[in-house]
Amino acid sequence: MTRITKIIWTFAILLLTSFLITVNAPNIKSILSQDTSIPPPTEVINMGYSNWSGWWLWDIAKEEHLFEKNGVNVNLKWFDNYSDSISALSTGLLDANCQTLNDTIPQVDQAVFGEVVVLVNDNSAGNDKIIVSKDINTIQDLKAKKVALEEGVVDDFLLTLALQKNGMSRDDVDIVNLETGAAAVAFAKGQVDAVGAFPPFWLTALERQGSKELISSFDFPGAIPDLLVVTQKLIDENPKAVQGLVNTWFDILDFMEKNPERANQIIASRAGVTEEELKLFQSGVKLFDRGDNIEAFKPGRNMKHLNYAAKKISEFMISQFKALDKEPNYKKLLNSNFVRS
Repeated sequence: MTRITKIIWTFAILLLTSFLITVNAPNIKSILSQDTSIPPPTEVINMGYSNWSGWWLWDIAKEEHLFEKNGVNVNLKWFDNYSDSISALSTGLLDANCQTLNDTIPQVDQAVFGEVVVLVNDNSAGNDKIIVSKDINTIQDLKAKKVALEEGVVDDFLLTLALQKNGMSRDDVDIVNLETGAAAVAFAKGQVDAVGAFPPFWLTALERQGSKELISSFDFPGAIPDLLVVTQKLIDENPKAVQGLVNTWFDILDFMEKNPERANQIIASRAGVTEEELKLFQSGVKLFDRGDNIEAFKPGRNMKHLNYAAKKISEFMISQFKALDKEPNYKKLLNSNFVRS
């Protein structure tokens, strides 16, 4: 090969190399920019929560990076309307949600990906209230009176328990079905005689002159457990993420004990209340640690045990609210493995 031929070949090779580099530049740049020391992001878990004093605490995990500490990548989604979060979980738009046992039971056999209770956040211990006008002093005084509440949810159940305890039923009162915030406003304006509400909405109800608390969840221990519910699909496909969510809850409680001022700042900000107002709500909820959870998941014969509470709530759903035709499969409903691990 002559020198001129070599030069021509060398020039051709340079042109081809230049062309290939140009064509593949984006791919090469992408490869070079990858930092192999950083692991790829884990699967995002979409988790819903809403306006309840026991669920405000999840913002601590968000602000203090406790989800990351437990190896779970959480998209924490706030719902102004609690009922929307229930629908989102049952239709598969969420992987996990904070909801009551009352609102979970009807979905056990209906949800697209199944629904399973894996954690008790708390029990309502006074924060759910029936607030009444000044002329009502006993449960019997509610007969034929207008009571505003969200049908089928916790304060409806609370009212039903109180009526049954006094030989009455839901048929003895005039239920006005309203979202809880709207129900509290309707009561404050004098449009109804009583309201069932949880915080912060009963603060609005108590603005009505002469209004007062008639009964609360304090009178019915264990009747309103507030839960973390996940899909069966998430348990099957990513049990480590479920364990991470459960472990994060116990880390939240630990953080609150060690950093009470910072914790209260975060919670009050999420709730949209002052830290002074927050104190009104804290005594009305019993937060559940690991020991409380293990006890709640044990089979028992009173409302402090989830199996018994589920049965009583199912009876309410079937006989009083007509929301169920039969009791759900409780074996699917309760999974204590994650609080025990």
